[in-house]
Amino acid sequence: MPAFFDTSIEFLKGVGPQKAALIGKEMGLFTYGDLIQHYPFRYEDRTQFHSIESVHADMPFVQIKGRITKMETVGEGRKKRLVARFEDDTEAMELVWFKGIQWVVKKLKLGVDYVVFGKPTVFGRKVNIAHPEIEILTTQNEKAAFLQPVYHTSEKMKAKYIDSKAVSKMIRQVMVQAEGQIYETLPENLLQQFSLIEKKYALWHIHFPSNQELLQKAQFRLKFEEFFFTQLKLLKMKVTRIDKFKGQIFNDSALLTEFYNKHLPFDLTNAQKRVIREIYLDMKSGRQMNRLLQGDVGSGKTIVAFICMLLVVSSGAQASMMAPTEILADQHYEGLKEYADLLGIKIAKLTGSSKAAERRKIHEALEDGSLQILVGTHALIEDKVQFRNLGLAII
Repeated sequence: MPAFFDTSIEFLKGVGPQKAALIGKEMGLFTYGDLIQHYPFRYEDRTQFHSIESVHADMPFVQIKGRITKMETVGEGRKKRLVARFEDDTEAMELVWFKGIQWVVKKLKLGVDYVVFGKPTVFGRKVNIAHPEIEILTTQNEKAAFLQPVYHTSEKMKAKYIDSKAVSKMIRQVMVQAEGQIYETLPENLLQQFSLIEKKYALWHIHFPSNQELLQKAQFRLKFEEFFFTQLKLLKMKVTRIDKFKGQIFNDSALLTEFYNKHLPFDLTNAQKRVIREIYLDMKSGRQMNRLLQGDVGSGKTIVAFICMLLVVSSGAQASMMAPTEILADQHYEGLKEYADLLGIKIAKLTGSSKAAERRKIHEALEDGSLQILVGTHALIEDKVQFRNLGLAII
């Protein structure tokens, strides 16, 4: 991003050093760039007005035009509240305030038309809205149809009158000033191929959408960009790993051939055969391999893993398999041991409950190379576990 987005938020109108420091401490927002990437976590629908007659408690939020015809203070002490009668041409309802009563009384006037927004509830069989947002009805807000962004803030920020609306105003300032500063980050062919809107429009409509369609386009564009650059980063890491770190060459398939021809109790599926071929090509290439083997429960992932272990053991290296729980480690160990014994392969299990004497034997066998396959839990990554020549780690 241009240097403009490194500007401190203290230079925004109405912010200053003290508020900027508070926002930075509470939300981690320090610069213009931080602010425009502080996306709303939800939106309130301000695209339509409801009549009081149509309002019910199951509605998440409502926006109503009407007037206040009566106000009175009810109750004493902690139960004290301000109750206002709010009417439109269809019905009447109550607006209730438990805090800031004196300020609300000074602000509101009887007989004046207002726009009210809030969550309807039912109290005493009457629909009411507690602590509604309320402003005088104008030509501008009567015709305005938009989705109100709602931003995360904190109690300390709200105490200094930095609420969601204040954050929205700050972001609007930045977006207006950012005209010509927001550059496209995706190539034109991707924009066309996936029907993506430009970044400058995506940032505007994620903060100030006028309808659901524009909001969805903005969300899709920004999500696409995030995934796109994440994938690029992963690909770069893969290329760097291949170029920088050399792996071992495992091209001895003697144990695999023996197991497949003499001991495998069932036929492999075409998918299993394809995956094994792909892994074998990687393992004999001399490059480090980093793979995710995905499949449903019972689809045969474990047997594929064991066959890959055989390629490693045939070439004189060791293999390990780490499971998240002792129960799974036990299951894998028992299943693999049956096959390993048929081939004369030494296999052991190491978990948190393994006895000290057993651990010592395993550590020694790993270090001298006589233990070829080790199955276990997170105990495998303890400092004392040292392989003589670990060729394959399966997690």
